[in-house]
Amino acid sequence: MRGKGKNAAVAEPAQEAAKETTQEVAQEPVQEAGQETAQAPAKEPGAKTPAKKKRRRGHPVRNGIIAGVVVIALGVGGFFLWRYLNKTDKVNSQMMTRTADWSSIQSTVQGSGSARAKESAAITLENAGIVQSLYVTEGQVVNQGDPLYEIVSPAAQEALTTALDKLQDRQEALSKAQRTLTEDQQTLDDVLEDQQLSGQERYVKAPFSGQLRDTARYKVGDKVTRGEKVALLVDDLRFRIPFYFSYAYENDIQVGQAVQVSVGGTDLTGTVEEVNFIRRVAAEGTILFEAVVVIENPGALTDGLSATCSLAGPGGVAIYPYGPGTLEYYRTEEIWSEAPKAKNDREPTVVESTALRDYADVKEGDVLLVLSQEDFSRDIESAREQVRASQESIDNAAESVEEAQKDVTEAQEALEDFSAVAPISGTVTSCTLVEGQEVKSGDTVITISNNTTMVVTIQVDDRNIAYVKPGMTVDLQSNWGDGGTFVGTVTKIDMSLSGDAMGSGMTNYPVTLEVDNPGGTLLEGMWLSYSFVTSQSDNCIVVPMQSVKYVSLEDGETASVIFIQADSRPESAVDIDIPELMPGETPSYPSEAEGFYPVAVETGLYDNYNVEITSGLEGGETVFVDYYVEEAWG
Repeated sequence: MRGKGKNAAVAEPAQEAAKETTQEVAQEPVQEAGQETAQAPAKEPGAKTPAKKKRRRGHPVRNGIIAGVVVIALGVGGFFLWRYLNKTDKVNSQMMTRTADWSSIQSTVQGSGSARAKESAAITLENAGIVQSLYVTEGQVVNQGDPLYEIVSPAAQEALTTALDKLQDRQEALSKAQRTLTEDQQTLDDVLEDQQLSGQERYVKAPFSGQLRDTARYKVGDKVTRGEKVALLVDDLRFRIPFYFSYAYENDIQVGQAVQVSVGGTDLTGTVEEVNFIRRVAAEGTILFEAVVVIENPGALTDGLSATCSLAGPGGVAIYPYGPGTLEYYRTEEIWSEAPKAKNDREPTVVESTALRDYADVKEGDVLLVLSQEDFSRDIESAREQVRASQESIDNAAESVEEAQKDVTEAQEALEDFSAVAPISGTVTSCTLVEGQEVKSGDTVITISNNTTMVVTIQVDDRNIAYVKPGMTVDLQSNWGDGGTFVGTVTKIDMSLSGDAMGSGMTNYPVTLEVDNPGGTLLEGMWLSYSFVTSQSDNCIVVPMQSVKYVSLEDGETASVIFIQADSRPESAVDIDIPELMPGETPSYPSEAEGFYPVAVETGLYDNYNVEITSGLEGGETVFVDYYVEEAWG
């Protein structure tokens, strides 16, 4: 803040400087005031001059004072106008620094959570009845299996009997459906066997696209025996060419590599499909391996032709095989009739064989030969339909049995509720039953909580969750009354839940603690405070958290840096883009002119104020923390 003396010192030159700036502005109103006085109407000849009142004798002085005030005001305003138009925005700030000290740092987790029973059970009635006997009261400790009450409920017993009868009926229906399916399946198998033995219709088809060779000649009505060769099918759309190369090139030839192939003066581009590291010894003693090249057939190639090739090796140097290769069909396969004998030893006959011709081009799935069959299609379809119907009946019957079993289970559970035992060990926290009382279906009559082991859920943020392990212990302090201390053990870390629970960009994860409570002093709903150290680093470099700046490097990458004070630019300094300050803007980073240089660092543990530096500093450096703004003008 500027003091009174400083303002006075400024006002004097300001008033003098403002005189010239405001002279023309102030002159006009002053002249108008003077003209109003000088140009008063002249008295007429012979007119009597009125007597002047005493108060008018003060006007010149008052007008002079007003004119002076106006001149001063205009002068001051002009000075500030001049200062605004010629100001240099300036921020008075003080740089804050610290020394990168060798120290220790701890990462802690603090907070609070409420206690609840580890397990509880509520017993709800499924049917109405009358309480005959009651064996427990609120606050009583029970063990699992202890009797709780007996209720008389004829409706529940009747419901169980009805459910059992329905289950038995549906189980019988399921068994009958299963027997029917077995019979229908046997009928279908018999029909299929008859068809197979009688010479089923057989379609001999091309297993892939190619050209037929060595075809058998058939006429309609000819007999065909099982295992009879029908034709040879070759894939002449592509060719395989085995080439052999010296092991000097074993690392230069890979599957998928392009190969230039020459066949009879025709240049083609092929691909290495296989590389087989066999051991073939050439006549002069060179050891060779095999590379199989595949080429597409442009239409005029056949097997047995000779071919040469070359591959591009390292640096573009051509690699040649030991010798020429020979074209082979990409695939060949013999086609067989596979026709079974009929039960009367009658061979099937040829119905059609027009597609069987040498050098005929065929596509995958084309029918080459059709053999005769006896007509079992209707019997087969009828048997299959009956099997499908029987299977559907079984599915429906099984679903009905499942529903009936569910009804029986529910009825048994309802009946058990009327003569219930404790499902868990614990304390009876509520009991609404009274002997002789009539109860309704849906009433929750007893609740049991196991208070010997309590559960507390705490929240750990993403900076510390990695240090929390199952089995670690946490000290807890009760916030009620005189308090009390407890020890919790981590039993569960839920990493599936996430969210900005802290509202600060951090993610919290629920951690479950189990607390032994043999004396029952830890009650349901009690709030507990906790604080524990997740990790600690000793003899490490520690700096204020504000010292670490996250900046963009010139290559666009983001880095964590600290500005350190040095006499010259350190070798570890990085180049960052520091934006030019706008007038009146507070600086964010120090400059090299101030003797500070950014160096990349890696961080470790955090606490509420400091951060561990794991790499980038050696300790003892003076580091920039932040700017403290004392005064900002403009």
